[in-house]
Amino acid sequence: MSASTTFDLPIQGMTCASCAGRVERALRKVAGAEHVSVNLATEHARVQAPADALPALVDAVSQAGYSVPAQSLELQIGGMTCASCAGRVERALNKVPGVQRVSVNLANERAHIELLGQVDSALLIDAVTQAGYTASLPQAGKADQADAERRLRKERWSVGLAILLALPLVLPMLLQPFGIHWMLPAWAQFVLATPVQFILGARFYVAAWKAVRAGAGNMDLLVALGTSAGYGLSLYEWARATAGSMPHLYFEASAVVIALVLLGKYLESRAKRQTASAIRALEALRPERALQVIDGQERDVPISALRLHDLVRVLPGERFPVDGEVIEGQSHADEALISGESLPVPKQPGDRVTGGAINGEGRLLVSVLALGTETVLARIIRLVEDAQAAKAPIQKLVDRVSQVFVPAVLVLALATLVGWWLAGAPIETALINAVAVLVIACPCALGLATPTAIMAGTGVAARHGILIKDAEALERAHAVNRVVFDKTGTLTSGSPRIVHSKAQGIEAGELLQLAGALQRGSEHPLAKAVLDACQEQGLTVPDIDDSQSLTGRGIAGHLNGRDLALGNRRLLEESGLQPGELATSAQAWEAEGRTLSWLIERGAQPRVLGLFAFGDSLKPGADAAVRQLSQQGISSHLLTGDNRGSAKVVAQALGINDVYAEVLPADKAATVLELKKSGVVAMVGDGINDAPALAAADIGIAMGGGTDVAMQAAGITLMRGDPRLVPAALEISRKTYAKIRQNLFWAFIYNLIGIPLAAFGLLNPVLAGAAMALSSVSVVSNALLLKTWKPQTPPQDDAP
Repeated sequence: MSASTTFDLPIQGMTCASCAGRVERALRKVAGAEHVSVNLATEHARVQAPADALPALVDAVSQAGYSVPAQSLELQIGGMTCASCAGRVERALNKVPGVQRVSVNLANERAHIELLGQVDSALLIDAVTQAGYTASLPQAGKADQADAERRLRKERWSVGLAILLALPLVLPMLLQPFGIHWMLPAWAQFVLATPVQFILGARFYVAAWKAVRAGAGNMDLLVALGTSAGYGLSLYEWARATAGSMPHLYFEASAVVIALVLLGKYLESRAKRQTASAIRALEALRPERALQVIDGQERDVPISALRLHDLVRVLPGERFPVDGEVIEGQSHADEALISGESLPVPKQPGDRVTGGAINGEGRLLVSVLALGTETVLARIIRLVEDAQAAKAPIQKLVDRVSQVFVPAVLVLALATLVGWWLAGAPIETALINAVAVLVIACPCALGLATPTAIMAGTGVAARHGILIKDAEALERAHAVNRVVFDKTGTLTSGSPRIVHSKAQGIEAGELLQLAGALQRGSEHPLAKAVLDACQEQGLTVPDIDDSQSLTGRGIAGHLNGRDLALGNRRLLEESGLQPGELATSAQAWEAEGRTLSWLIERGAQPRVLGLFAFGDSLKPGADAAVRQLSQQGISSHLLTGDNRGSAKVVAQALGINDVYAEVLPADKAATVLELKKSGVVAMVGDGINDAPALAAADIGIAMGGGTDVAMQAAGITLMRGDPRLVPAALEISRKTYAKIRQNLFWAFIYNLIGIPLAAFGLLNPVLAGAAMALSSVSVVSNALLLKTWKPQTPPQDDAP
């Protein structure tokens, strides 16, 4: 039985003392459980039990009708140099009682840990330390950046000094092709190489010793063994050389390899920082202070001092310190870094503003609606961080390879040494070839291939308003060949407008003006559509007299002695009027699923003045989105609960052939599941009723401005309600996945070619060191090419 430990479990669902008693009795039944106590006030249970009893304890709580919620924690990990290091940290953390799942990201040096129960972070940090690495709780954004900058400066100085000391050692090799045969004295080589080997290269010895002590191997062990062998061989040759002779030394190989590896790690660190630039750019948007307004007086306060519904003043050119609602003033907001929207968005009283956006030309008074972790910006940062911390399924292959990589290389190096010696080669030659094998075999490239591509891809996507929730969504999205669109709020604006109108006996302008007069002051969506049309055409809307609502039929009123009414067919029939010449148009527009409103004049000679047909308008860019998907070889489908006529009109306007109309919310998921049988399906929606379908699809895409429920169910969230972001999201997913495959190919092929070349004596340690450094830098640089990606921006089509 495993050692006993004390678990601190948060319990959800307890409401009374009997609940606490029920949980306590359930926990006591678990084998090995003792000293059980349940505290109703703190909603925690403390149990002493075997270290491997956690699943049984959680199951016992669940069987009793309560739950143990999962929690998450992040640690900053130091000392990792390759994929095998990341795997070792994962295995060490997984052994801590209470840890459910661990994902270690070599690129951003973070460990994302999912926990069951309350686990002391000191236990986690101790587990990492025992494995030979360092761990700490992440610092706040700017402090973390400052720490990273300090480490980068330190690396830069180490690299510069190593190159400065190694250059005179390698100079004779560079001069030989020009017929200059010159060599530094042995003592000078020793003086130059020793500080490189044992001072600047001390990091490799320290990390290698920690790895050996933990019973594992890593890149540092390979470098330490290889360079120490070359350095030691040089001392041996120097010691046994006769007086006055110049022995063949290998100080330059050891020093140059260390200098090149340090250079490679420095370039790699710089490149990795660039992959995380999206997070830093988002964090930089967070203002630290705000102008709070109390009783008309402004005072400068830290953001932490603000509370919900406080008033803050935002001056022109400043960033909005919080999410809020404009109370006073008019301006524009630049939301480019948050939503990817390139044009400033007008803001007036009643409009929402997002913390981090830049205020334009006006002074605004804003009421605070969200603070801290609940702001849009904080949620975006959290989503991007989670996506960058997650592992793509393809990474599992790399993890399996990394576990055996270093031991396999050590065996190959030993085989190289023995093979050359048995073949009759001098021991010096055998040893140098073995050193080359140790030096060239670098698991760094394997460990960096996937996370750097994911960080760069999710980062550039976020800058353009595309939030990819996790690496699994990214990997699935690249294979999508069918996109299912919801209609209302996704392809259409979700608000009605006048799509057809026809006057009878009066001018078209007068028809709209009279309808506008009747609708003036009404909050009905159709009234807004009429008034918007009047505004677009620059019509003056006169005041109406004796306005009255006709329940279930429309609205009526008097204008300049005329008795007017605007309403549905029931109003027409009650007035005893016939459509006349408008009947044909009415029948055709009803077949399209349009909502009809008749304008009639009542009184001594009642007559029909005209007809309006209302419908939902297509979003700008909807046509371009469907066209781009078609160009990518992806078919589009329309899935809606609206009537067939309305759905058919939208589908025809966009060139969508497959239409599923009048589908109940509960049946949307079933339709998606049926489509999945013949392809990889992405579902695009924005409402609560779309959530089941979003979850059922291979990849769910939630439109910006939609509900939180839809965004939680989706793997990708679009920060703007622009349909053209759908093909853009799938495109960046494909490009990112392509980079992952390219990186893995080069990482594997580099080792498959480089190790045999070194084993057969075709690479000296200096070239091997250069190649090893180049492999990691090339993988990260290839991933950074994703930062140049921009979504296609074809001209917007006029919505019909």
